[in-house]
Amino acid sequence: MGVLMSKRQTVEQVQKEVQEEKEAEAGTPVVQEESGVKRAAWERLRDGRGVEPEEFDRTSRFTPPAFIRPTRKLDDDKPADIFLEPREPVVNDEMCDICEVWTAESLFPCRVCTRVFHDGCLRRMGYIQGDSAAEVTEMAHTETGWSCHHCDNLNLLLTEEEMYSLTETFQRCKVIPDCSLTLEDFLRFRHQAAKRGDSNRVLSDEQEEQAARQFAALDPEHRGHIEWPDFLCHESLLLLQQLRPQNSLLRLLTVKERERARATFLAQSRGNTVSEAECRRAQHSWFCKHLAQAPCTVSISHVGPIADGSPASSSKNQDKVTRPAQQESRTVDWPTFLRENVIYILAARPNSAAIHLKPPG
Repeated sequence: MGVLMSKRQTVEQVQKEVQEEKEAEAGTPVVQEESGVKRAAWERLRDGRGVEPEEFDRTSRFTPPAFIRPTRKLDDDKPADIFLEPREPVVNDEMCDICEVWTAESLFPCRVCTRVFHDGCLRRMGYIQGDSAAEVTEMAHTETGWSCHHCDNLNLLLTEEEMYSLTETFQRCKVIPDCSLTLEDFLRFRHQAAKRGDSNRVLSDEQEEQAARQFAALDPEHRGHIEWPDFLCHESLLLLQQLRPQNSLLRLLTVKERERARATFLAQSRGNTVSEAECRRAQHSWFCKHLAQAPCTVSISHVGPIADGSPASSSKNQDKVTRPAQQESRTVDWPTFLRENVIYILAARPNSAAIHLKPPG
């Protein structure tokens, strides 16, 4: 899985930079200042010391690092060994992922990965701005939690080749990046994308209705348009579904996501299986509004299943009644449960209230 290039520098890197500064023999005050900064960095690394947050007063240190897209391993389509037992311990990192400093002040944990962050570091990097800081503070320590910038953008899961394919599709369909899309725009794109590789292929009425329902899921506030980041996450998920085998998708799950899946399965299982209806309900349950405001409509990504005693459980029970009897009779074991839920677990990562991949039903 791809990661953002860390701002941490190895001892060898810093040592090389300091040596280059010495060899340059430049006498300007600016160069001498830069050399002093790097020597100080080398001394901190040599002595095993980090950098205190208040020391970050140079804007050049807080430019977002370049992103290296993930590469698929040759064996990533082989079965992933994710067993129901034993359970995996979940331990968050001790130091801020940005400044590598542990402090007594509160660290914001990501609900998807094990990284933690100072709010000041997130602000300086530009990952949270304005009113979003208060929302992060509120969400980070709730049951729902908050996704860090590594996990919030599902497009970062794509390889270079997959991203090239997606970009080519956007160009063919004349999609303008960073612009919102109306329902008409979204349906037009779906029709044009369906014709890729076969100009005679058209969406059926059922497929168009399904696309309209997906648009509504991406526009939970009914504003009449969907934002570009939500559209990009949705299309990235569709491409992952199309190009990746399920075993490859399973390898994208973090330890926190695997543990939530286990907890969901064990809460519903009778023996070592769950019913088909319970498996389908789990697909919906990863998305649930975290605040008890009005009716519980699908919103901010939830960290686990909807509890049976929650306001949403009544709709679950009604759904169970209307399911065909044969669906109840089919049982689903742990490996099947995980395969059928993995794409929706990934879809629930972003902080956005949008449902980036609406489950069937």
